[in-house]
Parts: sequence; structure tokens; C-alpha cells
Amino acid sequence: MAGEQVSARVDVWIWSVRLTRTRSVASDACRGGHVRVNGVRVKPAHLVKAGDEVRLRHEGRERVVIVSRIITKRVGPPVAAECYEDKSPPPPPREAIAPVAVRERGAGRPTKRERRSIEKLLGRRGRPEPGD
Repeated sequence: MAGEQVSARVDVWIWSVRLTRTRSVASDACRGGHVRVNGVRVKPAHLVKAGDEVRLRHEGRERVVIVSRIITKRVGPPVAAECYEDKSPPPPPREAIAPVAVRERGAGRPTKRERRSIEKLLGRRGRPEPGD
């Protein structure tokens, strides 16, 4: 491609290759210390180039990618996938994610006893129930 860039801001690149939904989320991840380039925490303005390893902790999982092409404009998913080599560990199975307490629709508010059993299930501390 003519006019291809040599380096780009890490937040712009992460957003362009669709690792985050918005650029502001990518910038916030950098500021929060959730982005590492070649093992070093970076600020949003840090420049990345081809061959760099980018680690991003986002939405409960870690993404590890090797930059293969620099882009600064957001592109479609097939083109974005060509811009990096994914070395991420596989995501955890859905069963491994914490269970969510579900109530039947229209069941109303939980009673005190139901609430205590929900809190016990979720591992929260509360006042012990009589008889425990």
C-alpha cells in the first residue's frame, strides 16, 4: 500500500484493529495500566510499530497480539484481523464465569430469607441467619 505508516499511537491502533469498541475506551485502558507494549506499561500516545507485542486486559480477559501492520483508520473485521497476529490464550468457557442469580419474571422482590440465601450463594457476608 502506498503511504503506509511506520508507527501510530497505541490507543488509535488498538481502536483501529477493533480490540476495543471506542478510542476513549482504548485511551482509558492505557491510562489505567491495562496496556503493555513489549512488557512495558504505556500511555495512550506511545508509538507502536510492526513487530511490537501489545497486551491488553479488557472485558475480563487478556489479549496478546503481535503488530503486523500499522493502521490509523478503523476498518472492517476481516481487514483488521490481518493487522495483527493473535497470541491470546483462549477465553474461559462460559460455565467458568460466575453464576448469575436469576429470578422468575413477575416473582417480585425477594423475601428476607431468599435475599440471605442469594447473598450466601454469592459469597457476601451478612448477618448470620438464625439456626446457622
